[in-house]
Amino acid sequence: MTASAVSEGVGERSGLVGLIRKASPRTREAATFYLIISPWIIGFLAFTLGPMLYSVFLSMAKWDIIGTPRFVGLDNFQSLFFRDHLFWQSLKVTAIYSFGGVPLQLSFSLLLAVLLNRASSLRNIFRTIFYTPSVMSGVAVSLLWMWVFNPEFGVINHLLAQIGIRGPRWIYDEYWALPSLILMSLWGAGSGMIIFLAGLQGVPESLYDAAEVDGAGAWRKFINVTFPMITPVVLFNLVMGIIGSFQVFTQAYVMTRGGPHYATYFMVLYIYNSAFEFLKMGYAAALAWILFLVILALTALVFRSTPFWVYYEAQTGRE
Repeated sequence: MTASAVSEGVGERSGLVGLIRKASPRTREAATFYLIISPWIIGFLAFTLGPMLYSVFLSMAKWDIIGTPRFVGLDNFQSLFFRDHLFWQSLKVTAIYSFGGVPLQLSFSLLLAVLLNRASSLRNIFRTIFYTPSVMSGVAVSLLWMWVFNPEFGVINHLLAQIGIRGPRWIYDEYWALPSLILMSLWGAGSGMIIFLAGLQGVPESLYDAAEVDGAGAWRKFINVTFPMITPVVLFNLVMGIIGSFQVFTQAYVMTRGGPHYATYFMVLYIYNSAFEFLKMGYAAALAWILFLVILALTALVFRSTPFWVYYEAQTGRE
């Protein structure tokens, strides 16, 4: 064997190929796994984690997008908490929408799921009818509901007039605008309905049979069998509903622009206006991080409450 061949063999064994060949099957499997997911990792670092870290810096800077960011420390946060009444107004509006709309939407979704879970030759058609609105474009839905809520020729006021009731001005009234958007949120109940349907179909029939032997009626079956068994599904829909309700933007931007008199001035709309209308990108970043912390705190609070109301069959069996 020549000296060059020996050196090439040594180089190969000491290189990457040699390391892979010497590695155990488990290590080779792990290396293959990370190689396959490397595009996602690179994309996450470049387009998610990187911008998030940069937004932390921007939240402590003043930047009008055109010039150079100027570090100001915690001035943005001090302005938010002590000098900005619009921040507190947007937080109040978003909280009212979340605490009022999420329970209403969950209840309506669960009611639809229970009704559509019954055996019927038309249930697949009704499932499609109720689910379709939830996949429609947000702008198209907002334009549709602007017509529904129109005080002059809207369909709701027209129906109310048929029974002698003068309808309110809905989104054009300071006191009715936010309740109108909460009512509008029921339009997207189909997405939660589908998830509830999956949970309902996973409840064992043997539990209903046992409850019926004990003399339980339909309501007792729901309270003592159905609802405890689908509480993990309720938890999922609740968390997703809270997160979604604190990110409302399209409805307010298209239908009300935050009015009248800031009655529908949601936090995400305020973030958008601060960044792209007032050109206060640093201030908008501070608002975004406050919103993130609020959502994080509410989500953590919901998860901390799960031992008191969420039933996990597998966990109970181990206990």
